[in-house]
Amino acid sequence: MSEALTISEVAARSGVPAGTLRMWEERYGFPRPERLPSGHRRFTPDQVDAVRAVVAARESGLALPAAIERVLGTGEERRDSLFGLLRLRRPELAPELIPKRRLIALTHAIEDECLARAHAPVLIGSFQRERFFRAEQARWRGFARTAAVAVVFADFKTRTDTEPLRLRVPRSHPLSREWAIVCLAPGASAALAGWEPPGEEDAADAERRFEAIWTVDPELVYEAADAAAELAERVEPTIGARITDALGPRPAPTGADVRAVAALARRMVSYVTAA
Repeated sequence: MSEALTISEVAARSGVPAGTLRMWEERYGFPRPERLPSGHRRFTPDQVDAVRAVVAARESGLALPAAIERVLGTGEERRDSLFGLLRLRRPELAPELIPKRRLIALTHAIEDECLARAHAPVLIGSFQRERFFRAEQARWRGFARTAAVAVVFADFKTRTDTEPLRLRVPRSHPLSREWAIVCLAPGASAALAGWEPPGEEDAADAERRFEAIWTVDPELVYEAADAAAELAERVEPTIGARITDALGPRPAPTGADVRAVAALARRMVSYVTAA
């Protein structure tokens, strides 16, 4: 059963005051909560995501009715994409166009920090092709020995129960265009997700580029891991359940100091990539 949230919890997670949420519901029918017999409202985490997306759409210049229409019309389009889910849940994360060689370097940095500092992390990887995973297989076997759960997505020929757990993604699936790494653990969390625009797969492997978003904000990393669990459940319910069980409690809303550090780190990598 989905987590049931009060309007105060939705306000705290989205940054939209409870009074404003009530006004949106009255005027636009959004967000539409379930009502308890007592009359109290209850919302789902997906509705929090939708509220955040509306806020981001308004900040981009859309009027409130148009922002709500856009979010309600596009929310289900991204359910099979880790990059899309993270963008939907955190639309304020601006994508950067990053060469694959730089993307792999960022991935290794996240993996190594996770291995060095995290205790029993939830570790998720999306590699597009089995041959790309094979190049990293030895590293991931080491990660899997200390992880609470380690799961990789790629176009594997068959599913396997050996660690890390491998989930087959058909070439037609949106996830087959994505490169991602998620490490969630107390004190050491990071997530990166990149989507390969059409035409990039025709370039030489070292020259391919991805639209990528990444974060070290624990609350956002939890969102990425939760999205990966949702995607895994669609492919293999038992593995999706293992990820969900390992996630633990949702982190408290991130303070301004953590968000500032995360924003600075993103800007630094953006400048280095441009250089």
